[in-house]
Amino acid sequence: MKHLTIARRYAKALLIIGKEDGQAEAYREELDGFTSLIAREKELEQAICNPLYGASERKKVLQTVIDKVDVSKVMGSFLLLLFDKGRFESLSDINDFYQKLADELKNVLRASLVSATELSSEIVEKIRTTLSKRTGKDIILDVEQDPSLIGGIVSRIGDLVLDGSIKTQLLNMRESLKRGESV
Repeated sequence: MKHLTIARRYAKALLIIGKEDGQAEAYREELDGFTSLIAREKELEQAICNPLYGASERKKVLQTVIDKVDVSKVMGSFLLLLFDKGRFESLSDINDFYQKLADELKNVLRASLVSATELSSEIVEKIRTTLSKRTGKDIILDVEQDPSLIGGIVSRIGDLVLDGSIKTQLLNMRESLKRGESV
């Protein structure tokens, strides 16, 4: 839990800097891109994070990568700060928190929509609009298919789950019948 608290703190600090200089969205893209690069290139991650190598050599590798990928001066300094403070291993969690905080700043919520069958673009847009009206925020929907739902849809927005699937209704009906309740 302490690890996530620290990641949230660094993400908030970067967001405050981004709000002050108007570059919050640019930092979002840079941080996400750099995090993806490190996640993709396991050897690079090892070269930067493995304590078997000396700290100065690892920092040189990080500095070279920062120079090659051409991130902003603020982002480069932020990444070097993470390294100096021994928090570079938290980069993925920091990125996750930063993405959420940047979405809040833009009044955006990310939601998932899972359906048993493929939904038309009109239906997806109606659902997105309805969720947007209910939450008062712009909604970005991640649409998936799961035939095991049998029918209906399941929508997730953060911790809120709206489950209208036939599978869940059948499971609820079965539990009611087991308890001897009328359906």
